[in-house]
Amino acid sequence: MSTPESAGSWVLHDVEDQVCRITLNRPEALNALTPDQRERIIRLLGDASADPAVRAVVVTGTGRGFCAGADLRGGPPAGERVAGDVARTLRLGAQRLIAAVLDCEKPVVAAVNGTAAGLGAHLALACDLVLAARSARFIEVFVRRGLVPDGGGAYLLPRLVGPQRAKELMFFGDALTAPDAERLGLVNRVVPDEELAATARAWADRLAAGPTRALALTKQLVNASLDADRAAAFAAEAAAQEINMTTADAREGVASFVERRAPGFRGR
Repeated sequence: MSTPESAGSWVLHDVEDQVCRITLNRPEALNALTPDQRERIIRLLGDASADPAVRAVVVTGTGRGFCAGADLRGGPPAGERVAGDVARTLRLGAQRLIAAVLDCEKPVVAAVNGTAAGLGAHLALACDLVLAARSARFIEVFVRRGLVPDGGGAYLLPRLVGPQRAKELMFFGDALTAPDAERLGLVNRVVPDEELAATARAWADRLAAGPTRALALTKQLVNASLDADRAAAFAAEAAAQEINMTTADAREGVASFVERRAPGFRGR
């Protein structure tokens, strides 16, 4: 069973040049997530949201796996189930993790270095941008275990690929190659394995140099638009623009346009 101390070594974290990097580091287990690891990732994403020194986030893994899903081996011993226990565990666990990614106020880039299965696939797909190494695979593994998809899968996939494609992936549980994932729209770009880290860094650097509050508001608008009617979406857009026009970056963006120079955004 993991401890908070082991979770710290199994989830590496650093901030450099305004980019927060979160690295799953249990390569021997294909980075399957323990509860302590999951909680550490949630905390790190929350911290990144609140820290003005962080303007972009990268999530990746070490070894052959990005994340093989939840580590089921470290759970409590089997016993009589109490009604509500499973739903409560999901709400407080996997769903909180996915929500932490979706709600993070900084753009989050997934650098998928290997297998992303189950909750691990949903962790990647919840990110704002998804880069994948050519060797990466995405697997909706739940059906292979006789389980219903969790961790927001039935919410995320139809919004990315439509209901029929989502059902195909979830009904069969076949491994999807990175090029096929790109073709379906699950992945923004596939790169050679040896170029993944550098490409993720380049994307994160570009995001970190951008207007941070405008990006946060844009993320909120896009995520909310999928559940909103046109009137609500237009109202949210107008409110977001009103808020954003109070930022220093918005004033800098307009001034740089008028003065015909490159903007210098400071994330404020």
